[in-house]
Amino acid sequence: MKNSVVAAIIGAGSITTYHINGYIKAGAKIAAIADTNLLAAETRGKQNGIKKVFDDYSRMLKECPEIDVISVCTPNFLHSKITLDCLKAGKNVFCEKPPALNAKEATMMKEEAEKNGKILMFDFNNRARPDVQALFQYVKNGEVGKINSAQALWIRRCGIPGFGGWFTQKALSGGGPVIDLLHMIDLALFFMDFPVPEWILSQTFNDFAEDRSFKGPWGISDVEKGIVDVETASHALVTFKTGQVLFARNSWAENNKREEVSLTFQGKKAGGTVKRIFRVDGIDETALDTCEMYNMEHGTPVNRKLVTQPDSAMGRERATINFVNAVTGKEEPLNKPQQAVLLMKIIDAIYESAKAKKPIKIE
Repeated sequence: MKNSVVAAIIGAGSITTYHINGYIKAGAKIAAIADTNLLAAETRGKQNGIKKVFDDYSRMLKECPEIDVISVCTPNFLHSKITLDCLKAGKNVFCEKPPALNAKEATMMKEEAEKNGKILMFDFNNRARPDVQALFQYVKNGEVGKINSAQALWIRRCGIPGFGGWFTQKALSGGGPVIDLLHMIDLALFFMDFPVPEWILSQTFNDFAEDRSFKGPWGISDVEKGIVDVETASHALVTFKTGQVLFARNSWAENNKREEVSLTFQGKKAGGTVKRIFRVDGIDETALDTCEMYNMEHGTPVNRKLVTQPDSAMGRERATINFVNAVTGKEEPLNKPQQAVLLMKIIDAIYESAKAKKPIKIE
């Protein structure tokens, strides 16, 4: 890999901003951007000094051989195909979440990266948050001990991201809040050292799926007569072959007090939590953050508050920087393809268990 990394971006939506900023901070040159909406790509290009603009990423791959790394920032159903095409073209890929629509697609992506000797990472940005990294150091250093149990929550009161668009169509999104808000499940696996799942029991709900008052303040515009065939809430219990257990709760629309994004865990030596409570669903500026450790010292229960620098980008820029540094060999990657496959197997089983109305064993 040459000293100066040349990057490109596929997709010109709002999430692209974080990738662009991350590449710039990592010292990479952004050579091209592609989007089927040429106007959107041109606008992004002008705003950020990206000179080469395309409405077809395949043409970008052919006409820009200098590209080393590519961000895939498209709707979920395009992640696998575009990533596979980029890997086959010899590019390292940083793909937005979720990795794919299912574990089968994620496995294909992993195998293609291995076949071509390229780095494939996913935007599990919450792993890169300063508070998460600070808390994780206690786990890494053995001060928490084996984590027996964890609770992963990303719940909203009014957070459906548009009615009838690709977010609410299972064929295009892969599902509702389970796959959309997968970050805390991923974070739990990260803290628990990726134990092998064995059994999953879940139930999903589609309450408020047609109630426009439960729409979130972000997402995409409603589509008249569009499809809404995904869950609006899910509750799941995951057991692992190691004896560890995870409770996962995800929702776009439930009668909660407010949006909460949190991971809480109980270890043999200490417990902890990293949490965001929102005054207004979906608006980061209204969030209140907590990062704490819980243990016993000299026979006394002790709560330890961890204070870190705030990160309005929620780790998204840092995750992109880590991708560039992983490609150049300066850092270890914050995530690996096999971890994404494991996550997608759990998500697949959550949906399968809810549909079958019984526990599902993951082989």
